[in-house]
This record gives sequence, C-alpha cells and structure tokens, in this order.
Amino acid sequence: MEKSLKPATLCVQAGWKPKNGDPRVLPIIQSTTFKYDNTEEMADLFDLKKEGYFYTRLQNPTNDAVASKIAALEGGVGAVLTSSGQAANFYALFNICEAGDHFVTSNEIYGGTYNLFGVTLKKLGIECTFVSPEASEDEINAAFRPNTKALFGETISNPGCKVLDIEKFARIAHQHGVPLIVDNTFPTPINCRPFEWGADIVTHSTTKYMDGHATQVGGCVVDSGNFDWEAHADKFLGLTTPDESYHGIVYTQRFGKMAYCTKLVSQLMRDLGSIPAPQNSFLLNLGLETLHLRVPRHCQNAQRVAEFLQADPRVAWVHYSGLPGDEAYELAQKYLPNGSCGVIAFGLKGDRQTAVKFMDSLRLVAIVTHVADARTCVLHPASHTHRQMSDEQLREAGVAPDLIRLSVGIEDCDDILADIRQALDKI
Repeated sequence: MEKSLKPATLCVQAGWKPKNGDPRVLPIIQSTTFKYDNTEEMADLFDLKKEGYFYTRLQNPTNDAVASKIAALEGGVGAVLTSSGQAANFYALFNICEAGDHFVTSNEIYGGTYNLFGVTLKKLGIECTFVSPEASEDEINAAFRPNTKALFGETISNPGCKVLDIEKFARIAHQHGVPLIVDNTFPTPINCRPFEWGADIVTHSTTKYMDGHATQVGGCVVDSGNFDWEAHADKFLGLTTPDESYHGIVYTQRFGKMAYCTKLVSQLMRDLGSIPAPQNSFLLNLGLETLHLRVPRHCQNAQRVAEFLQADPRVAWVHYSGLPGDEAYELAQKYLPNGSCGVIAFGLKGDRQTAVKFMDSLRLVAIVTHVADARTCVLHPASHTHRQMSDEQLREAGVAPDLIRLSVGIEDCDDILADIRQALDKI
C-alpha cells in the first residue's frame, strides 16, 4: 500500500502500523533487551532464521519504524538508522569496502565527509580519489581502478550548493560495476529521490531537515534494492561469499534485495554499534511528520533571500540553484523542479573580516555549527566547519575563503530580510 501513497501521507503514516489497542503514536521502546520464553526462540534470532528483537544495538522497534518511514519516502527496500550522518556515510562505504579497496567521490562534499574519506578511511587502508562533479565522463572514468567499489556524491553539496548530475554519476558507476551512493540530506526525498535517477544507495544526516528542530543527531542509510551484487560477485565478496563471523551466511543468497541492509546490521552494527537512542528516533519521527510542510517553506524563504542578496551591491556573488543564471540552475530544473533546499552560499565584497563583521551584526540569525532546521542560521565554513582544511583543500572541496553559508529557516521572511539588511548596513 505504501508505494501508492503520496509523500505527505508517508511522512505522517509510514513506518508505524498500530494494531487494535496499540498506541496511535509511535512509542519509545527505551529498552536494551527483549524477553523470550525459551532458548530456541532467541537462538533463531541470532541465526537470522526469524525476525525479532533481542538487543537494541542490533535492532529496536522504535528505530526500525522510523527507518521504515525513511525507506518508504526514498522508495527503497530497507533502511538502517545510525547515530549521526557521518556514521551513515562511513557505514554505507565500509559495508562494501575493506582494506586494499578504493572508491571515487565528488570533491563537492561536506568538510567532515571530505576528512572522513581522505584521512580517516585511508588509515583503515581504504583509499579514495576526489573528482570534480563537473568533470567530463572520461575524466571521472579515469579515476576508477580495478579495486574501486563505489562512486559517491551529494545531491546538493554542503556548503557550496552545487547540484549533482545524478544520472551522469549513475551511468559512470554502473559502467564500472559499482553502486552510486548519494547523500540526499539537503533536498530530502520531498524534493529529490535519487533512486529515480539511478542512484543505488542514499544516505542522510537526519540531524538536518528530517529532524528540522535541532533536537537529535542521527543518520540513515537507505538501499534501493536495485544494485545486482551477484552480477559483480567478485567485487563484493562480503555480500556474495560466506560470512564466517555469522555462521557462514551468504547475504545475497539468504536475503536477496535486503542483503546490503542485513549485512550492515548483523556485521557492522554488531561490531561498531553506532546506533541512535530510541528517544532520538522518536524525536526524529516527530520532525518527519511535518517534513512535507516545512521543506516548501524553507525553499520559498530561501528563494526570496537569494534574490535579495543577488540584487544588493555589497554582495559579491550568490550560489542558489533557484536563481536563473546560477551554474546549477539547469540541473536543478531537472532534478529539483519543486525547489532545492533552504541553504544559500554567498560572498561579500571585501575580505574575511567583512564576513565576520556581517555575521557578528546579525540579531535574529544565529551563528551556529548547524544547518537546515526551523531557525535561520549562518556559518563561515573556512573559519568553522572546514577550518581543519588547508586553503588548497578548501578550493578542492569548492569552499571559497569568503563563502558564507546561510541556512534560511521557516520564520516570517520579512523578518529574516530585515535582519540581513541591518547587518549589511554595518559592514
């Protein structure tokens, strides 16, 4: 039934299906353990012969209901919640990569993800090659190696606000027999469903728009079920050969389209345990129930603010894909026809101190290390989220030293504009 339901209905109704006498609202199952009457019943769960709950590090009813809702919104076969968006990106790749492997990624990605891929995963023996998403297919193809296991990109890049050509990236990935993994945090499935354009796996920082209120940190990995792991069995041995750490199970043979998610839970969650608390999942679910209402308001407000900034002579440049003439405008018309998100990247005429003076003069808009919630906020990535990166790395990641990331909230837009105007008057 869920496949026939509209996104707005899925936001409210998907995931939790109460039976007669059950609570109408998804309950918080804040328990580490679950009771069984005999040894055999629990043994069947450990052997993956039956579905059920025995320890929250692996599965929890509250967490699973919210994961199911996100899978329905994205059009996937299954999803797994994680304790953060960073954990989601790590798990999505580590589920199919191991020491000695390689993957290719867009360089237009969040600074924390850039560091995870270029530094931390390298310490685990997994290398990556960064490519410009605007590069030709030949150039991106040249980055692939015999041991390449995935291609990665962000639907809308953080903080540069570039739009990924998902079909191009999917075509390249599939030519090399690997999945395309897309971080869909900024547009959310309300404005873009990457599976419909050929992506195979989607990740989210649910901390952002999905929560929408900055109350919980979380992430999610969603599998489309479309990638044929068996067709490339020699590349993905962790899925297509016996897992000796789990009774010799071959995930693709036992679980079919759920192989990727099942391996992620039974192997990675078992050993690494980056789970969300059920309380956090409950809060996330409350945010999801209004996602379809909030996202259009974010986009409406951001469009007005972007147009205001573009027209102000004190502003040097603006990147927002809703602006005609923006370098991402045409791709946004294709992939994001209903709007992109509430995040704008822009720079002021002057130097870095000009940006600092502007941000310090804001009253309604807060300087916070966050983005994409109900309240308008601002950040200078070169000074904050990306400060661990050198100027060369900043340029490679598409982050200009003067870039200001403005996350437009759902307040009255006239008040947002008035605050920006008075701050500009002070520079």
